[in-house]
Amino acid sequence: MAPLASLCLPLLRLSAPQLLKPGPAIAALAWQQSRSHRLSPTGDELYEKTTVTRIERDSPEMMFIERYSSQGFIINGDQVVGPCVVIPKSILQWNVASYKDISLESLSLFYLLVPKIEILVLGTGDRVERLDPAIARFMRQKGVAMEIQDTPNACATFNFLTSERRVTAAALIPVSA
Repeated sequence: MAPLASLCLPLLRLSAPQLLKPGPAIAALAWQQSRSHRLSPTGDELYEKTTVTRIERDSPEMMFIERYSSQGFIINGDQVVGPCVVIPKSILQWNVASYKDISLESLSLFYLLVPKIEILVLGTGDRVERLDPAIARFMRQKGVAMEIQDTPNACATFNFLTSERRVTAAALIPVSA
Protein backbone atom coordinates (compact mmCIF):
# COMPACT_ATOMS: atom_id res chain seq x y z
CA MET A 1 0.00 0.00 0.00
CA ALA A 2 2.75 2.46 0.89
CA PRO A 3 4.56 2.12 -2.48
CA LEU A 4 1.31 2.74 -4.34
CA ALA A 5 0.51 5.73 -2.15
CA SER A 6 3.96 7.19 -2.65
CA LEU A 7 3.52 6.94 -6.42
CA CYS A 8 0.02 8.43 -6.37
CA LEU A 9 0.82 11.38 -4.08
CA PRO A 10 2.82 13.35 -6.68
CA LEU A 11 0.17 12.73 -9.33
CA LEU A 12 -2.59 13.79 -6.94
CA ARG A 13 -0.71 16.97 -6.03
CA LEU A 14 -0.35 17.91 -9.70
CA SER A 15 -3.84 17.01 -10.85
CA ALA A 16 -6.01 18.05 -7.89
CA PRO A 17 -4.21 20.23 -5.37
CA GLN A 18 -7.54 21.36 -3.89
CA LEU A 19 -8.30 17.73 -2.81
CA LEU A 20 -5.18 17.52 -0.62
CA LYS A 21 -5.86 18.78 2.83
CA PRO A 22 -3.00 18.97 5.31
CA GLY A 23 -3.22 16.30 7.95
CA PRO A 24 -1.38 13.39 9.57
CA ALA A 25 -2.03 10.97 6.69
CA ILE A 26 -0.60 13.36 4.12
CA ALA A 27 2.38 14.18 6.36
CA ALA A 28 3.10 10.44 6.80
CA LEU A 29 2.97 9.89 3.04
CA ALA A 30 5.25 12.86 2.42
CA TRP A 31 7.70 11.57 5.01
CA GLN A 32 7.75 8.11 3.40
CA GLN A 33 8.31 9.69 0.05
CA SER A 34 11.28 11.80 1.17
CA ARG A 35 12.88 9.09 3.29
CA SER A 36 16.10 7.89 1.65
CA HIS A 37 19.68 6.99 2.39
CA ARG A 38 22.56 9.04 1.14
CA LEU A 39 25.09 6.72 -0.49
CA SER A 40 27.62 9.21 -1.78
CA PRO A 41 29.87 11.40 0.37
CA THR A 42 29.28 15.14 0.49
CA GLY A 43 31.34 18.17 1.41
CA ASP A 44 34.28 17.49 3.69
CA GLU A 45 33.56 13.76 3.74
CA LEU A 46 35.31 13.51 0.37
CA TYR A 47 38.58 14.50 2.02
CA GLU A 48 38.32 12.42 5.20
CA LYS A 49 39.86 8.97 5.06
CA THR A 50 39.81 6.12 7.50
CA THR A 51 43.02 4.17 7.78
CA VAL A 52 43.81 0.94 9.58
CA THR A 53 47.32 0.14 10.68
CA ARG A 54 48.27 -3.37 11.65
CA ILE A 55 51.02 -3.44 14.22
CA GLU A 56 53.77 -5.82 13.15
CA ARG A 57 57.46 -6.06 13.67
CA ASP A 58 59.44 -3.84 11.31
CA SER A 59 62.68 -5.68 11.91
CA PRO A 60 63.87 -8.88 13.57
CA GLU A 61 65.51 -6.77 16.29
CA MET A 62 62.14 -5.38 17.42
CA MET A 63 60.49 -7.32 20.24
CA PHE A 64 56.83 -8.18 19.66
CA ILE A 65 54.58 -10.06 22.10
CA GLU A 66 52.48 -12.36 19.95
CA ARG A 67 50.48 -14.26 22.59
CA TYR A 68 50.02 -14.67 26.31
CA SER A 69 48.51 -17.47 28.38
CA SER A 70 48.54 -18.82 31.92
CA GLN A 71 51.77 -20.65 31.02
CA GLY A 72 53.67 -17.63 29.74
CA PHE A 73 54.22 -15.73 26.51
CA ILE A 74 55.23 -16.11 22.88
CA ILE A 75 57.62 -13.31 21.98
CA ASN A 76 59.10 -13.12 18.48
CA GLY A 77 58.11 -16.76 17.98
CA ASP A 78 59.91 -17.94 21.13
CA GLN A 79 57.95 -19.47 23.98
CA VAL A 80 58.74 -18.01 27.40
CA VAL A 81 57.42 -19.88 30.43
CA GLY A 82 56.46 -17.89 33.51
CA PRO A 83 57.10 -14.24 34.38
CA CYS A 84 59.49 -12.47 32.06
CA VAL A 85 61.18 -9.18 31.25
CA VAL A 86 61.26 -7.90 27.68
CA ILE A 87 63.91 -5.29 26.95
CA PRO A 88 64.78 -3.86 23.54
CA LYS A 89 66.96 -6.76 22.37
CA SER A 90 66.50 -9.50 24.97
CA ILE A 91 64.01 -11.61 26.87
CA LEU A 92 64.83 -12.56 30.46
CA GLN A 93 63.13 -14.69 33.10
CA TRP A 94 61.83 -12.53 35.94
CA ASN A 95 62.08 -13.95 39.44
CA VAL A 96 58.68 -12.92 40.81
CA ALA A 97 55.71 -15.17 41.54
CA SER A 98 53.05 -12.46 41.83
CA TYR A 99 52.68 -8.70 42.02
CA LYS A 100 53.42 -8.94 45.76
CA ASP A 101 57.04 -9.86 44.91
CA ILE A 102 57.65 -6.68 42.89
CA SER A 103 60.21 -4.57 44.75
CA LEU A 104 62.94 -2.01 44.09
CA GLU A 105 65.35 -4.92 43.79
CA SER A 106 63.25 -6.73 41.18
CA LEU A 107 62.99 -3.51 39.13
CA SER A 108 66.65 -2.43 39.47
CA LEU A 109 67.54 -3.72 36.00
CA PHE A 110 65.32 -1.15 34.32
CA TYR A 111 67.09 1.96 35.54
CA LEU A 112 70.56 0.49 34.99
CA LEU A 113 70.13 -0.30 31.28
CA VAL A 114 71.82 1.66 28.50
CA PRO A 115 70.16 3.01 26.40
CA LYS A 116 67.88 4.31 29.11
CA ILE A 117 64.37 2.85 29.22
CA GLU A 118 61.73 5.56 28.71
CA ILE A 119 58.69 3.55 29.78
CA LEU A 120 58.38 0.35 31.77
CA VAL A 121 55.09 -1.42 31.11
CA LEU A 122 54.27 -3.62 34.07
CA GLY A 123 51.73 -6.45 33.59
CA THR A 124 50.46 -7.63 36.98
CA GLY A 125 48.42 -10.66 35.85
CA ASP A 126 44.63 -10.79 35.57
CA ARG A 127 43.98 -7.47 37.26
CA VAL A 128 45.65 -4.12 37.72
CA GLU A 129 47.26 -4.28 41.16
CA ARG A 130 48.46 -1.40 43.30
CA LEU A 131 52.16 -1.28 44.05
CA ASP A 132 53.93 0.50 46.87
CA PRO A 133 53.93 4.23 45.93
CA ALA A 134 57.60 4.41 46.97
CA ILE A 135 58.48 2.09 44.07
CA ALA A 136 56.83 4.33 41.47
CA ARG A 137 58.36 7.44 43.05
CA PHE A 138 61.85 5.86 43.02
CA MET A 139 61.54 4.78 39.37
CA ARG A 140 60.37 8.29 38.42
CA GLN A 141 63.43 9.77 40.20
CA LYS A 142 65.60 7.42 38.12
CA GLY A 143 63.94 8.72 34.94
CA VAL A 144 61.83 5.67 34.11
CA ALA A 145 58.08 6.13 33.67
CA MET A 146 55.97 3.17 34.78
CA GLU A 147 52.67 2.07 33.30
CA ILE A 148 50.97 -0.54 35.52
CA GLN A 149 48.26 -2.57 33.79
CA ASP A 150 46.76 -6.03 33.71
CA THR A 151 48.89 -8.35 31.57
CA PRO A 152 46.67 -8.45 28.43
CA ASN A 153 46.65 -4.64 28.22
CA ALA A 154 50.34 -4.44 29.12
CA CYS A 155 51.19 -6.70 26.16
CA ALA A 156 49.19 -4.51 23.78
CA THR A 157 50.69 -1.30 25.21
CA PHE A 158 54.22 -2.68 24.91
CA ASN A 159 53.65 -3.66 21.26
CA PHE A 160 52.18 -0.25 20.47
CA LEU A 161 55.02 1.69 22.12
CA THR A 162 57.62 -0.54 20.47
CA SER A 163 56.01 0.00 17.06
CA GLU A 164 56.39 3.75 17.66
CA ARG A 165 60.10 3.12 18.21
CA ARG A 166 59.98 4.15 21.87
CA VAL A 167 62.64 2.68 24.15
CA THR A 168 60.27 0.45 26.09
CA ALA A 169 60.59 -2.50 28.44
CA ALA A 170 57.95 -4.84 29.79
CA ALA A 171 57.84 -6.82 33.03
CA LEU A 172 55.07 -9.36 32.70
CA ILE A 173 53.37 -11.82 35.04
CA PRO A 174 51.22 -14.44 33.23
CA VAL A 175 47.46 -14.42 33.70
CA SER A 176 46.01 -17.18 35.85
CA ALA A 177 44.27 -20.17 34.26
